[in-house]
Amino acid sequence: MTAEDSGCRAVRHGLLLVDDHTIVREGLRRILEPLADEWQITEAGSGFQALEVLRQQPIRLAIVDLSMPGMSGLELIRRVKAEYPGVKLLVLSMHAEEQYALRAFRAGANGYVTKDSASAELVAALRKVASGGAYVTASLAERVVQQLSGAVHAAPHEQLSDRELEVLQRIVAGHSPARIADALHLSVKTVSTHKSRILAKLQLANTAALIRYGLEHRLELPEDSGPDA
Repeated sequence: MTAEDSGCRAVRHGLLLVDDHTIVREGLRRILEPLADEWQITEAGSGFQALEVLRQQPIRLAIVDLSMPGMSGLELIRRVKAEYPGVKLLVLSMHAEEQYALRAFRAGANGYVTKDSASAELVAALRKVASGGAYVTASLAERVVQQLSGAVHAAPHEQLSDRELEVLQRIVAGHSPARIADALHLSVKTVSTHKSRILAKLQLANTAALIRYGLEHRLELPEDSGPDA
């Protein structure tokens, strides 16, 4: 008699895909189809939806995008770690710079993979993180270690808070204060306050200098940020 005949099917673990782009979630589902016997996939289009899913069903691992309107991926990671410490978190991001990986790990992520990685790498990262390990995209690994060890000097924008970095990215992209406020669920006054603090921390004189700095350090928004990012 097989396990299926006896009504004892193998238990599938909960896997949550968190990305504000439907097409990205659909692509992830296709990549993860070979793992269907092991994982029960649920989707969330925002950080708020992700928390709602976590309240309603058991999730073992979440694959999270960093650049989402409203609640950012970093904020979601911090909340999940605080409220659901048993959930493993794997970041899948357009950002290929070590500064974003470092921020993700400091927030509580267990792994970091860039969206240009091969499908096989994503599956390998998922398995590694699910088993209790840590994973970082190979192209980022050396730079992350150098930053952590102090072998390279941190850039001035490393002193920015996660929210200030989000505001800076949108300023670099040419977004108006009102658009930034709407995307991040902030008031225009708060956005202006963040901008003033950013200018002070980076010792820059005006918006033009801020945009120039952002472009030089590749701090622009990823291409898939969408019209509301």
